[in-house]
Amino acid sequence: MYNVGYRIVNNADEAKDVLQDAFISAFNNLQSYRGDSSFGGWLKRIVVNKAINLVRRRRFERLPENENFDVQEEAVVDEFEGYPFEVEKVRRAIGQLPDGYRVVLSLYLLEGYDHGEIGEILGITESRVCQIHGQALVRLRARLAEWLQPN
Repeated sequence: MYNVGYRIVNNADEAKDVLQDAFISAFNNLQSYRGDSSFGGWLKRIVVNKAINLVRRRRFERLPENENFDVQEEAVVDEFEGYPFEVEKVRRAIGQLPDGYRVVLSLYLLEGYDHGEIGEILGITESRVCQIHGQALVRLRARLAEWLQPN
């Protein structure tokens, strides 16, 4: 659960705070656990919500409010085929993304939420999540490509 919070808030101390808040909240609301999903899934959702709320409170880097701009769909080309990327380098590159992009990418790639679920969690439309996801991938690819360049 700590890793879930950490990937969203990108700060070890804040991730610990998120985890503590989530456990307190889960304990105080145990009577609301209906058993529709596993207890771990229920607790994970609380951690995700607490982490996202913390990121929203920060408001250092905001995503554009306008949903009506065109985002060109890029053709899927695996320009990194044959390049070995260590998991740690990819995690570090994700960690360097602005908050909004990192949150969407982490929820999608690492936590397994689909675009609709992410939209519900963040309170934005599914199409907006798709746009943000695409933009996050572009930024991630750019960061990884920089690391491939010889010094």
